[in-house]
Amino acid sequence: MSEPRTIKKYPNRRLYDTAISSYITLEDVKQLVLERAVFHVIDARTNTDITRGILLQIISEQEEQGNPIFTAEVLAHIIRFYGDTLQGMMGNYLEKSLQAFVDQQHLFREQMRTFIGKNPLAMITELVEHNLSLWKSVNERFQKPYVPPETVSELAPLSQATQADSSLSSSEREKPQKARKDRTD
Repeated sequence: MSEPRTIKKYPNRRLYDTAISSYITLEDVKQLVLERAVFHVIDARTNTDITRGILLQIISEQEEQGNPIFTAEVLAHIIRFYGDTLQGMMGNYLEKSLQAFVDQQHLFREQMRTFIGKNPLAMITELVEHNLSLWKSVNERFQKPYVPPETVSELAPLSQATQADSSLSSSEREKPQKARKDRTD
C-alpha cells in the first residue's frame, strides 16, 4: 500500500495537495473521501494532524445544504457524551455501527444486482407472466361448477377415508358404489 497522500493547510486557509503539487478546495477533499483515497491533512506551520477538523468542516457544510443526516436531537446526544465516562466507548460504537451499516448496504446492493441480473425488463416480464398464470389458474378453479359430495363419507378427511378403505375388502368397497348407481337409476 502506498503512503497516505499529504495535504497541507496554510495560514491563509488554503489547502495544498503535495501529491499533485496544487492547491485544492474542500470539495476536492470531499471527492478524495468519496474515492476512498488515503490522506491526512497537516497544519503547515505546526505540522500537527488536522484531518478530523477538515472532515468535520466538510460535514458541517454538507449538513447546511439539502437534507441533513444529523438532526438537532442526534447532535445534542453526541454533545452530551463529551466528558462522560462512556465517551471512549461511544466513538468506537458509532464507528462499528456505521461500518456494519455500510457492509449491509453493500451486501444488499450485491443481492439486488444478482436478483435483477443484467436485464431488469426480462425479470419484470417473467414476474408478470408468472403472476398471470397464477391468476388464470385461480380463475379457472372459480369457474368450475361446485359439485356437492353425495355421502357423508366423502366429507370425512382423506386420512380417515384411506384407513376405512384399507380395512374393507374389494367386494365391500364396490357395494356403496352399486347402491349409488341404483339410487340414480
